[in-house]
Amino acid sequence: MDVTLIKTFIEVANSGSFVAACDRLFVTQSAVSLRIQRLEDSLGHPLFTRSKAGAVLTSEGKQFERYALSLLKIWEEARQQIAIPEGYSRAISIGAQYSLWPRLGFRWIDAMQEQMPELSVHTELGMTDRITRYLMEGVVQAALLYTPQLRPGLIAEPALDDELILVASYPDATLDLGRDFVSVDWGPEFTHALAISLPHLTDSGRSMALGALAMDYIVNRKAAAYLPARSVKRHLDSGRLHIVAEAPMFPYPSWAVYRDDLPADLAALARSTLAQVVREAEKEQEIVVEDMEVMNAYPNGENQTFGK
Repeated sequence: MDVTLIKTFIEVANSGSFVAACDRLFVTQSAVSLRIQRLEDSLGHPLFTRSKAGAVLTSEGKQFERYALSLLKIWEEARQQIAIPEGYSRAISIGAQYSLWPRLGFRWIDAMQEQMPELSVHTELGMTDRITRYLMEGVVQAALLYTPQLRPGLIAEPALDDELILVASYPDATLDLGRDFVSVDWGPEFTHALAISLPHLTDSGRSMALGALAMDYIVNRKAAAYLPARSVKRHLDSGRLHIVAEAPMFPYPSWAVYRDDLPADLAALARSTLAQVVREAEKEQEIVVEDMEVMNAYPNGENQTFGK
């Protein structure tokens, strides 16, 4: 059976829309419709009830969905097993959002391969929707996400409780940032909390749904933004970024998501090494948070040295 047809079916089923599916698959709507029609013709049953409101699985479609996921899983397992390089005997695929790779994901890979040298690791980058889709399809077996989507066959566990802190590319910045403030999209909960705590910053002329990628924009301009404490530490240490005194911090937890069919030994390895990496990251984060607490206690900064 054509794997492309299966992937298209799963996209339409997950999104409930042919239009949304074509956007995610980067094909035309007619291509999506043709693929679903071919699949329905092969099975001899309609898989979706189509309407202006979207596409809903028929009873036959619901029955086929679990088989479709199983078929994709088997395909991905075969593809990954065949692709294991010479000198390695095991493999795992990991996905994560951009801001979770540098100081969490990369260290996770190092820790796993240190304990299991014969382990080959493949990685993927993407936002929550994409990585969740990869998890469901078996493209990745484990992932680091800020806002996990609970789906059958997936297990979500707390990873690292990060903090979003307000930083600027210049020293002595105050909360009266005006046009210097860049609004970074950290999800609806953060947006709501910011509107309550700092309502004057909600009408920014620059908004970015780039996650921690926005940090590269901030450090090279006269600008300020809320960014993860863990991610900005190196720029705070180098003096390229500065903590804005008296700014509130906002919690931003990350999660580890695993396929429930991940082999037991790999699941145990992934969990133990991630716990080790998280402990290291928490120590770095505590330094930044302590600096903020000191700055808020001494807003004028007299005789205070930070990050030491």
